[in-house]
Amino acid sequence: MVDFSLSEDLLEIQARARRFAQGEILPIAAEYDRKAEVPPGIADKAKVAGLINVTIPTEYGGMGYGALESAIIAEELGAACAGISITILVNGLALTPIQLFGTEEQKEKFLRPVAEGGKLASFCLTERGAGSDASALKTTALPDGDDFVINGQKCFITSGSLAEVLTVFALTDPDRGPRGVSAIVVPADTPGIRVTKVEDKMGQRASTTVELTFENVRVPQANLLGKRGRGFPIALQTLDFGRSGVAALSVGVARAALRYAADYAKSRQQFGAPIINNQGIAFMLADMAMKVEAARLLTWQAAWLADQGLKATDKSAMAKCFAADTAMEVTTNAVQVLGGYGYMRDYPVEKLMRDAKLLQIYEGTNQIQRMVIARQLSR
Repeated sequence: MVDFSLSEDLLEIQARARRFAQGEILPIAAEYDRKAEVPPGIADKAKVAGLINVTIPTEYGGMGYGALESAIIAEELGAACAGISITILVNGLALTPIQLFGTEEQKEKFLRPVAEGGKLASFCLTERGAGSDASALKTTALPDGDDFVINGQKCFITSGSLAEVLTVFALTDPDRGPRGVSAIVVPADTPGIRVTKVEDKMGQRASTTVELTFENVRVPQANLLGKRGRGFPIALQTLDFGRSGVAALSVGVARAALRYAADYAKSRQQFGAPIINNQGIAFMLADMAMKVEAARLLTWQAAWLADQGLKATDKSAMAKCFAADTAMEVTTNAVQVLGGYGYMRDYPVEKLMRDAKLLQIYEGTNQIQRMVIARQLSR
């Protein structure tokens, strides 16, 4: 029998995440959006609350949660501030390759210190010329004795200036193209790594996004994840697993916008009555509510499939695409419901709209998600 209710354990996780989001994130969201800074100590606070590094197994100091628990947390955090939340959540993306493909020694060396110390990690795949076409990357990691020597640049790296561990995708065999890409764990304090640009973003400004330059960065070949030349499949499998998290973050943003818009429509008087009494507004809110609920269910399905170890390439793409599109539509409509006030920073919906846009872009643009879904249908 299908059961859509959450277990007591999941309800406790949801309540804990909601308390943290509403108590620690929401009150400072607007301030740090204006500052374009990550709130100091937010990762430490999330560590105390048990909300960071949640998918790392307990034997390495993590919470041992699955994709569904992580999605429930992401929705609650996203409803408070997507920018602050992504700093907490991006560790899941960066550390999943180590979790899935790392040796026991690598897990002990890289997962445990991050989990036990509440540290940050970054996923270094994208380059200026390799965005949606991640196979076009140019960064190299050429063998030299027992080491790899890394040269190149990575861009749009979330928390790249704050992370202690970097999961870097680079060409170990450049002549083989995409089949020459490998995944390598790089300590962020390794000599030769520099932050060469800090991005000035439209939304999710309370996270830091940087360009990293690697100049003759030398790391042991023992830091290779999986087999040499298997980096691209590792990246794709990681993104498959992580997309339900972006979908859940999108649901949180959309949920917050719907709540603000509905509350405003009930209190705003025009023509002698609350504007929610006008069919044009009421139906807009009804459509927003339907899409938020549908996005959540699709997200939970994708997360559940991942937890069962079932192939979820199409479902994770559907969840990410639909939920991110929903976030963009719902936040845009929330601005419309508030009218001129919605366009002003006195109200939070303009920030939600700016934050939502990035959800359609990172971890695979929604156009790429549609390509993934179409390819699955053609098989």
